[in-house]
Amino acid sequence: MPFEEERTIDQPFDFLVVGAGYAGSTFARLAAESGKRVLVIDCRDHIAGNAYDAIHPTTGIRIHKYGPHLFHTNSREVWEFLSRFTQWLSYEHRVKSCIDGKLYPFPVNIDSVNALYGTRHTEETIEAFYASVREEREIKNSEDAVISRIGKDLYEKFFKNYTKKQWALWPSELDRSVMERIPLRANHDDRYFTDSYQAMPADGYAAMFEAMLAHPLITVRLNTDYRDCLGKVSYKDLVYTGCIDEFFDYRYGKLPYRSVRFVWEIRSEKFHQPVMQVNYPNDFAYTRITEYKHLPGSPACEQTILSREYPQAQGAPYYPIPHPENQILYQKYRTLAEKFPHLHFIGRRAEYKYYNQDKVVERTLNYFQKHFYERH
Repeated sequence: MPFEEERTIDQPFDFLVVGAGYAGSTFARLAAESGKRVLVIDCRDHIAGNAYDAIHPTTGIRIHKYGPHLFHTNSREVWEFLSRFTQWLSYEHRVKSCIDGKLYPFPVNIDSVNALYGTRHTEETIEAFYASVREEREIKNSEDAVISRIGKDLYEKFFKNYTKKQWALWPSELDRSVMERIPLRANHDDRYFTDSYQAMPADGYAAMFEAMLAHPLITVRLNTDYRDCLGKVSYKDLVYTGCIDEFFDYRYGKLPYRSVRFVWEIRSEKFHQPVMQVNYPNDFAYTRITEYKHLPGSPACEQTILSREYPQAQGAPYYPIPHPENQILYQKYRTLAEKFPHLHFIGRRAEYKYYNQDKVVERTLNYFQKHFYERH
């Protein structure tokens, strides 16, 4: 790592930042550029949080240790901020869903419908098809959100069982926002995202985070738990990006998360599947297979690397579960946190909210602007 390990942590800091992922690293950089001294700690042995990536030692393929991270944003501010720390390689993510042994474009578009039903819809006729199959519903949950747009058959083929595997809840038990963020296409666009900016860091995410944290006013300590710093580090403000319920020793109970178990496989073939990600909504215990060799900059070798994702309840907290009862519990912790003016919770686990990468950066930029530009 390029960080100065000999730099002492006995000095006073303006900020102690817990977590070296998107929220913590973005905040640290902003604070340092405003002239503040920052200590960033992380309990893991690497920076970049769940976006951490590395080159596989025998194949030379770059893999994402905690699942695929595909950068996309419509925010020029976020794009320009991160572009200070990396060059980019253009990449537009495409996904297929395996239905009854055949692959279909996902999100659902004209080609999905035509391949599935043997029809010949065009952009002029597809809306009439959707109108003919959708059901009028009061939208109370994710099932309502999908069926009211594409009807029951497409819902059951692409969404219902995938959701059950991912969340251990049926769509009817999940907040409507989970499914509302998945688009429905009335054209032939088979890109998973349609954002203005879509790319991958040219040298990987870890390198981008290294550049972000490479500032003379930032000190980084890995393999360091927050509790190990109590009474040993002097700081004015604490920025916490971990689980808010854990910080308060689960005073009101534990917030539930979904985790993922990854099963990796090296195969002696150039490619195993036509796109980087194939979803398996109805078959097998895993939800998707990711083939990282599809990422730009991958070597032209005779091997490829796959990872299968098995959602589970136990393990590292990946996904806050969007259920009304969980939000009520989170609000208890949020109210408690507001009693401490020098304590700041930012990020997916700290705010118990699903954020895409760019939204975490945007949230952090806005939070720093609101709370610290004038104060400091």
